[in-house]
Amino acid sequence: MSAVRGQQQASGSRRGRGSGDKKSRKRSRRKETYSMYIYKVLKQVHPDIGISSKAMSIMNSFVNDVFERLANEAARLAQYSGRTTLTSREVQTAVRLLLPGELAKHAVSEGTKAVTKYTSSK
Repeated sequence: MSAVRGQQQASGSRRGRGSGDKKSRKRSRRKETYSMYIYKVLKQVHPDIGISSKAMSIMNSFVNDVFERLANEAARLAQYSGRTTLTSREVQTAVRLLLPGELAKHAVSEGTKAVTKYTSSK
């Protein structure tokens, strides 16, 4: 019996799913990334420059890392003041603590602008 199995593998037969098992195949969950937004910002800043998939992956990891750091810091600040809700105040303070100098100022002004735009559209 093992000799037959060895012949099948040697003759190039496929292991695993056959072509009839398409319905039983589990659909992979869609991966959420920031790549669309990174690409849009790149085109605003440098319309003639592209980005490789590896560079996009690195940028996506960077954005996820910064988001995670800001969220953790904002959550810590809320916890210190005994609150259970993150507000724009905690996020703004987290930005001021984590981002250096001029970058923090620009981030705060852009965030304030975004919050103002959102509240005026409500």
